[in-house]
Amino acid sequence: MGSRASCRHVESVPEITVVVPVYDEEESLPDLQAELLAALEPMRRPFEIVYVDDASDDESLAVMLDLRRGDPRVRVIGLQGRSGQTAAMAAGFDHARGSIVVTIDGDLQNDPADIPRLVAGLEGGADVVAGWRKARRDGFVLRRLPSIAANRLISLVGGVAIHDTGCTLKAFRREVVERLPIYSEQHRFLPVLSAGSGARVTEIVVNHRARRFGRSKYGIGRATRVLLDLLVVKMVSSFSQRPLSYFAILAVPFAMLFGVVLVSAVVHADRLTQDKRWGNVALFTTLVLLLICVYFLMLGLLAELAVKASGMHRSRSHRPLAR
Repeated sequence: MGSRASCRHVESVPEITVVVPVYDEEESLPDLQAELLAALEPMRRPFEIVYVDDASDDESLAVMLDLRRGDPRVRVIGLQGRSGQTAAMAAGFDHARGSIVVTIDGDLQNDPADIPRLVAGLEGGADVVAGWRKARRDGFVLRRLPSIAANRLISLVGGVAIHDTGCTLKAFRREVVERLPIYSEQHRFLPVLSAGSGARVTEIVVNHRARRFGRSKYGIGRATRVLLDLLVVKMVSSFSQRPLSYFAILAVPFAMLFGVVLVSAVVHADRLTQDKRWGNVALFTTLVLLLICVYFLMLGLLAELAVKASGMHRSRSHRPLAR
């Protein structure tokens, strides 16, 4: 994934980075910039706004570059091809310099005025603060109903009690996002992935507004990808914590077959002794099933060692999360 950034000297190192993934939002961007400045400047802390253009078809990139020319705290990242919201957010994370990273949509439906409260949640001890669009201003059938179902499923499977995993408005400690490689539609699983890495996750109710310009770029067609990503996230997060148990589960069917074959061989020992051909088949089958069980258990032990070694490496190469 290539990127191009407009670079200009910034006097102070930012404490807060706001990442804005953008796709065809030329009309919204000037108002969004004004609202972001109105929310961030009263905090009196150095900040930067990183706009990530996901290969927009309209003049969004030109608008962002104009914003950059008018304010050195604005940075612009341009993806070379249409990559999706998750890739845009990942690019923003890679270029973020602040110790606090805030993500927000570019369509004005998220309210920048909520950013100070998100940051306050981090300073209160959380590592991730997720926004909850409790009073959501979207259509019920195509937007809210699928979101409700997805949120409940993600909360159940992921084990993190978040009401609105799809809300882009979130705040993270930089140490958290540095540890989370994401792809496909996995930006909505950031709270689950963060909790799996040991981060403390909380949520606050945020304001949600009706779309003022254009139309939504993300529809119900993403449901299949979201479900597949949920399966991947669950398997990866669970496997990374208990690899031996997963390999043991894989060994169970073969262990049961081994037991059945062994018992049958004992019961019919006289017949197998008389018929050497069937005796050899029973012996071969028993040994193969036993070796498969041992193979899975050995893989599980090796995976346990690899996970523990990786955990020791991460603990030495990363600073502990601030509390």
